[in-house]
Amino acid sequence: MPMDPTQTEGEMDEPIFAGLDRDTFDHADPAEYMKKFSKGISRELVEAISKDKGEPDWMLEHRLKSLEIFEKKASPAWGPDLSALDFDEICFFAKAADKEGGFESWEEVPENIKNTFDRLGIPEAERKVLAGVGAQYESEVVYHSLQKEWEDKGVLFLDMDVAVKEHPELVQKYFMKCVPSSDHKFAALHGAVWSGGTFLYVPSGVKLDEPLQAYFRMNAQGMGQFEHTLIIIEDDAEGHYIEGCSAPKYGSNALHAGCVEVFVGKRAKFRYSSVENWSKDTYNLNTKRAIVDEDAVMEWVGGNMGSGVTMLYPASILKGDRSRCDHLGIAFANEGQIQDTGAKVFHLGKDTSSNVVMKSISKGGGASVYRGELQVAKTAENAMSKVECDALILDPISISDTEPKMKIDNSSANVNHEARVGRLNDEDVFYLTSRGIPEVEAEAMIVNGFINPIVRELPLEYAVEMNRLIELEMENSVG
Repeated sequence: MPMDPTQTEGEMDEPIFAGLDRDTFDHADPAEYMKKFSKGISRELVEAISKDKGEPDWMLEHRLKSLEIFEKKASPAWGPDLSALDFDEICFFAKAADKEGGFESWEEVPENIKNTFDRLGIPEAERKVLAGVGAQYESEVVYHSLQKEWEDKGVLFLDMDVAVKEHPELVQKYFMKCVPSSDHKFAALHGAVWSGGTFLYVPSGVKLDEPLQAYFRMNAQGMGQFEHTLIIIEDDAEGHYIEGCSAPKYGSNALHAGCVEVFVGKRAKFRYSSVENWSKDTYNLNTKRAIVDEDAVMEWVGGNMGSGVTMLYPASILKGDRSRCDHLGIAFANEGQIQDTGAKVFHLGKDTSSNVVMKSISKGGGASVYRGELQVAKTAENAMSKVECDALILDPISISDTEPKMKIDNSSANVNHEARVGRLNDEDVFYLTSRGIPEVEAEAMIVNGFINPIVRELPLEYAVEMNRLIELEMENSVG
């Protein structure tokens, strides 16, 4: 269990992310490089991306097939309205630094890009708490590293573009097999224009005792980011991967449609943590999915805030007998935001179990929606599942909704679903303010207590970051 994020400075070193403020995320670098890249999507663009990366024929064929699917499929008819998203106004591929495979040392990274990640605390986090780190800026990974200790044990932690070239057979075996391009329109879009991302391979029996991290930053106006994360955890292995994301605000639409695929081998254990803090300009239409084998464990821990529209439902396919998954998530919807998030679990093996705990906060007219799906197949004897959704509404004009979907095809299943919604308790606020705590701080304390069961599952430094982001959202938030 990580250390308590409420520790004082006297009990620990200055937290890496303690100095974050709104300017940290809204700061944008000059984007002169964008003059070389055009907006919109076409076959010519897809072919140019593949040629630029020097990809094998099979990947180009995959991209072109995905483009065909994208052009035929309609946008989702459910959930948030996506009609304002104009693909002709999005730049689907851009490079700020022309360096194939990224830079070998942090000092080599161009100064303006390096300064952006320095402000976000990424290099310091690598030195203090990480086994390895990757940094993506626009469509390209600019830096990737892994401690030699883990390299020597056979761990691969690479830029996804590099992995396609250096480990083609391994990548081809797994690439978009968990999330096929035919899944939905934005999976197809991703399959056509994906760029960058992370490839993580942990060999059988290797247990990473420090987390790995990648940070994805969009900088330019009207940008799209489509990183692909492919994670393979072999039998009896363990690992933890952390992902962070952010973008500045411009007043025009941006698009994030990444993809995460995780394969967890027999008796293996893997945790995927993410803190997504896109700007209100961004449509965050991400797809994350894991296939979990016999006696294996998959854990999802995530926080979603910032983006104007989020549609994100991490999924676990409990394929193997006695496999298990935990989904822990926070969504914060502020003014003008729709956080449509949740979890999907598919019980296929015998004696499988799942635990879903989702918490949402709405203020300023924001809308939080829990959209979940639970399926228990006929083969899933003695499946157990518990789903718990808690919503906190901070004012009379905000919205919270729960839309669960369940399909139970085995009568031996034990399924429990709870949903609760509430407002800030006036008595609690009065109790704190009567002891000299300003009202806004009192409300923030109550909110932090509400989300603490999930935040505490993040490593210490990232728990500090999440709490700081919640504080920024709470500023001037009295309903």
